[in-house]
Amino acid sequence: MKTYLEAEEYLLDVPRFTKKNTLEDTSRFLESLGNPGIGRKVIHVAGTNGKGSVCAYLCSILSKAGYRVGMFSSPHLVEMRERFRIDGTVVGEEAFVHAFTKVSEHIGAMRTSKGDCYHPTFFEFLFFMGMLLFEEEEVDYILLETGLGGRLDATNVVPKPVLTVITEIGMDHMEYLGETIPEIAMEKAGILKPGVPVVFCDKRTEASKVIIKRAKSLGIQAFSVSAEDYLNVNLTNKSIDFSFRSRYYDYIRLMVRTKALYQVENAAIAARCIEVLNNETVTLEHLRTGIESMVWEGRMEEVMPGIFLEGAHNEDGIYAFLETVKVDSCEGKRYLLFSAVSDKDYASMVRMLSKERLFHFTAVTKLGSGRAAPLDKLCEAFAHSSSEYEFFESTKDAFTFLLEKKKEQDSIYIAGSLYLVGEIKELLRRRTDD
Repeated sequence: MKTYLEAEEYLLDVPRFTKKNTLEDTSRFLESLGNPGIGRKVIHVAGTNGKGSVCAYLCSILSKAGYRVGMFSSPHLVEMRERFRIDGTVVGEEAFVHAFTKVSEHIGAMRTSKGDCYHPTFFEFLFFMGMLLFEEEEVDYILLETGLGGRLDATNVVPKPVLTVITEIGMDHMEYLGETIPEIAMEKAGILKPGVPVVFCDKRTEASKVIIKRAKSLGIQAFSVSAEDYLNVNLTNKSIDFSFRSRYYDYIRLMVRTKALYQVENAAIAARCIEVLNNETVTLEHLRTGIESMVWEGRMEEVMPGIFLEGAHNEDGIYAFLETVKVDSCEGKRYLLFSAVSDKDYASMVRMLSKERLFHFTAVTKLGSGRAAPLDKLCEAFAHSSSEYEFFESTKDAFTFLLEKKKEQDSIYIAGSLYLVGEIKELLRRRTDD
């Protein structure tokens, strides 16, 4: 039996892309585990941006209605067990180790008895753990977020979800999914199944055409959510209320407790999902209170007064982030802490940040991750920035510098990578412990 830290260390050492297993491999191993979770009501969610938020809204709504809900999401911010939640609560270390041990022992047993040399990838291992956890917890619904794509994603071995969902599609992970929006949309639409309706974000026409065509070929209903479905958006200091065009109630008033404008879209997608599920025990009040009470970390999350963590890590994410910053209530100066991983188009993100001229000063740092963009490359990206900036060797140094500059009416925004969000959260936790 390993400890939680030992289990985490083992998983991080699993080669993630050295050997790509097939879906047949994944399905075969899940079946040998007893197909945990397959008999539950699975909602399968793919997309470029917003997957985790939509899952979190659905979890909150269904939990309010009295259902037991398991949620599998990625990536984690600080601890790996954040990827598994029951009714919105992260599973404990003991439960994590228990699931890890069961998968590990099964791998060993298969090798001993059958000479099977299969070993799950990092993501597959976590997927198996999640399905075991949710089966043992006897959840009613499983919210299953895909990893990079959809068609070839390990989660796509679930044969018959009750609903599939595709959130906003944008340019990300092109080396795996394709160089164009239609190509990426086709990969995401690979989760669609015969007899299972799909709810999708109707934001880019070229993506929507692919999803609709795929749905028609399978003979399934496709329900869209576009900007026309959420109107009269009203921002306050700590929340946003809006009118959602319902299929049953005409327009209904909803509220999200965040300053992030893009969460209106994600909440609307979740609301449409609830309608399509057509579960009569989920009332309008459950919908309202579930959306209003949802908190999702790292999405314009105010961790200290005037300090916001934002997980934007691609061009669409940065655009949505900037749209929110433009209309926020900051009365003083805006400061930005930025970093990125090397496989993202951080040069484009920097150009977008610079063009808007929203930030008085930008602190640029190198992440502690092995995927970090080198500081000299970030320096090149900022060479033509219109705002004042400075480079720091560590996230701690950059954050400390901005904290010393910040006055009461100023705001600090941390954006560019979920790894950066995680590093700030870890720093804040250490400060609290100290």
